[in-house]
Amino acid sequence: MIITEQKPFGEIIDSLKDYKRIFLVGCGECATTCKTGGKEELERLRQELERQGKVVTATVIPDAPCIASQVKSELAKNMNSLRQADAILVMACGLGVQSVRENNRIALAVLPGCNSLFGSTLDSQGNFCEKCSLCGECILAETAGICPVTLCSKGLLNGPCGGANKGKCEVDPEKDCAWVMIYKELQAKDRLGQLRKIQQPKDHKKTIKPRKILAANNQA
Repeated sequence: MIITEQKPFGEIIDSLKDYKRIFLVGCGECATTCKTGGKEELERLRQELERQGKVVTATVIPDAPCIASQVKSELAKNMNSLRQADAILVMACGLGVQSVRENNRIALAVLPGCNSLFGSTLDSQGNFCEKCSLCGECILAETAGICPVTLCSKGLLNGPCGGANKGKCEVDPEKDCAWVMIYKELQAKDRLGQLRKIQQPKDHKKTIKPRKILAANNQA
């Protein structure tokens, strides 16, 4: 899940200063869960925009605007409203914004209404928790399913630094030390021997951006 926050309304209005008629695009998955781009948020935004003298020609909420086929379908079904607009405001992550731009056949300006923050899990209390850095070299099998690249403030791959104190992180004393958590988890599973395995430095070539997996290589 990509976590987003809605941009301050003043920033949104400023980005729309050259456009009168706005077509709104939301997101039925991540942004709906984050309450930044779902049905209620788009309706509230529509009202705020209209109070500022804007005209909202339509609002659409693809389940996943980052998927081209879904964006194309929603835009095609609302082509009359789209043709009346001067710009598209996308209430989704940066992936959704770029997907809308790439699949916008009439070349309208496409603008973001949200800031993308991080990839996250959603815990049982409804908290968004960053757990993975998408580093391209997963070592969770060796670290009991706990990612030190993300959860260790220093991204250490081979045990804790010398600053951990009473199980807490040197950089952020309110945060549990990732390597203490890994140790306890391995100890509970009688797998402490895995800590003797030295993890090699990350191959940062695997995270050179932008990355792409061709469809022919992504088929079962």
